[in-house]
Order: sequence, then C-alpha cells, then structure tokens
Amino acid sequence: MDYQFVKDIDGTIRVQVSMDHEVIGQWFNEEVKATPTLLDEVILAAESIKGTENQWQHIGREYTIALHDDEVMIQANLLAISIDELDEGMSYYDQESLAFCGFEDFFALVSAYRQFIGQ
Repeated sequence: MDYQFVKDIDGTIRVQVSMDHEVIGQWFNEEVKATPTLLDEVILAAESIKGTENQWQHIGREYTIALHDDEVMIQANLLAISIDELDEGMSYYDQESLAFCGFEDFFALVSAYRQFIGQ
C-alpha cells in the first residue's frame, strides 16, 4: 500500500492512498481529522486484541473501522445497503468504499502520519 501526505495551501493535511485502498485515506481525512484521539483508540484496541480471536469496531460519522486477526477493514457506512435490493445481473461497485490491509501496513501509515503532522 503506497501513500503520501499532502498539505493544502490552507494548511489542511490530506492522506492519499494507492488504488484499492483509497478509503483508508478518506478515513484519515474525515474521521481522524474530526477526532484526532481516534488514532490512540485504534492503537489501544489493536494491542488489546492482538493474539486473540476478539474483534474491535468503531463506527464513525462516515466510515467504520474494524480490527480482527491482524487485519484492518475500513468501510464507508453507505455500504450498509442490502445487496438483495439490486436488480438481477447488477453488482455494487465498492472498490473505493471498502479496503483491507494488515496491521503492519496500517500502523506504519499511522506512525508516518503522526510524524508528518508532528505528533
């Protein structure tokens, strides 16, 4: 997973993440920006479930993050629609609304993000 940090002319920091993981950048830009302590909560949750079969989930305003089995899932809350509602032969495009990555990659991004913003 490739990523970069961009500081806009107004000082706003945005996270851009490679294709198939765009929603992870959107999660940072929406949820973490609105609630900076969320990163601490996610780190503590990861430490508490590591090596267990437990799961952890945080439902935010726009996105949900879930931790399980050394894997991070971030999903747009809009994906909570029922697939049964789609017409036959139709599929729901979710590539920019759902992403999975391993703990190692995700927490490397968290660390780099914190370093970039000076935390």
